[in-house]
Amino acid sequence: MDDVVRVSSVSKSYEPGSIALDGVSLTVGRAEAVAVIGPSGSGKSTLLNLVGGLDRPNSGTVEVAGQDLTRLSETALARFRRDHIGIVFQFFNLLDDLTARDNILLPAQLGHLKKRAAGARADELLEALGIEQRANAYPGQLSGGERQRVAVARALINKPVLLLADEPTGAVDRPTGRYVAELLADIAVAGQTLLLVTHDLDLATRCTTREVVVTDGRVRTAELDVPVQAQQ
Repeated sequence: MDDVVRVSSVSKSYEPGSIALDGVSLTVGRAEAVAVIGPSGSGKSTLLNLVGGLDRPNSGTVEVAGQDLTRLSETALARFRRDHIGIVFQFFNLLDDLTARDNILLPAQLGHLKKRAAGARADELLEALGIEQRANAYPGQLSGGERQRVAVARALINKPVLLLADEPTGAVDRPTGRYVAELLADIAVAGQTLLLVTHDLDLATRCTTREVVVTDGRVRTAELDVPVQAQQ
C-alpha cells in the first residue's frame, strides 16, 4: 500500500519550553482511514495542521503524495494544498455572503477546473450529500448539519488525494454528529484517504480502521476492533 502521508521525526514548539509535538512519525496509506485521538492540548490538531500544510515543523519532514511540504515556498504550499488536500473544519469556515453552491465551487474556481466541469462536480456533490435543494441557500439559512455537508463537499470538489477532518462533529448536535459520521464512513469506504482528528471515540470507530493516540506530543498506534463501514 502506497503511503499518502509520511511524517518523519517531526517536532513542533510555539514558544521556548512548550513542546506541541516531540519527534512524531506517522504514515497513512492510500485509501486508509486513520483517526488521531487524544485530550485537548495533546498535539493532535498541531499534527493535522502540519500534514495539511497550514503550519511548519521546527524539525523533521512532512510528505504528502510524495511531496516534502517543508521544502515548498508559501505560494507553492498554498497551491499544493488547494490541488491535493481537502480540509473539513470544526466550525465549517463557510463564507456567509456566498450560497452553498458557490462555497463549494470556490476551491475549484481558484484551481485548475474549468467552469463547466466545476459546476458539474459541485452539482454531483450536492446531490450525493443530499443537499441539492439547498444549493442557493446562504450559510445563515442552513442547519449545522447542512453547513457541515457543504463544508465536506467543498473539501472534495478538487478530488483531493487526502481528506483531513478536524473535529468535524464538534460544532453540531448529537443526531447531526451521527449523520456526519456516517457520511465520512461512506467517503472512506469509497476509497478516499482520510486523516481525522477527534476526541470522539465513537466517531473514530465509525469512520476509521486505525487510531493514533496522541499524548503529550507523542503517539502510539492501536488497531480499532471494527472495519470502516457506513452505519445504517
